[in-house]
Amino acid sequence: MPGLYLAGLVVSLVGMTVLDARFRLFFWRAPWRAAAVMFVGVAFFLVWDALGVAAGIFFIGPQRLLTGVLLAPDVPLEELFFLLLLCYTTMNLTGFVGPVVARRLRDAERSRS
Repeated sequence: MPGLYLAGLVVSLVGMTVLDARFRLFFWRAPWRAAAVMFVGVAFFLVWDALGVAAGIFFIGPQRLLTGVLLAPDVPLEELFFLLLLCYTTMNLTGFVGPVVARRLRDAERSRS
């Protein structure tokens, strides 16, 4: 079923957005900084993909679940959404773990005093 993979990616991105909004992890904490980080991250991985395609390492396999829309040779539309999800998930995780670790360190420091 064409488009099923893209639909799954979009549903996952919506889930990441809901988590971000609920816990103010990334875009809801600092929107301009988050947009810059997201842009740089996705751009980095798109360049990585282009180099991988040029080297013959990355290629499109079976396309039963893909839309068939290509951004570049051997770079499907779904790759862009996957990279958005990858970066968003990483930044949400970082936004969650950072304060938890900081709190644990403060608590450990207080218990030593």
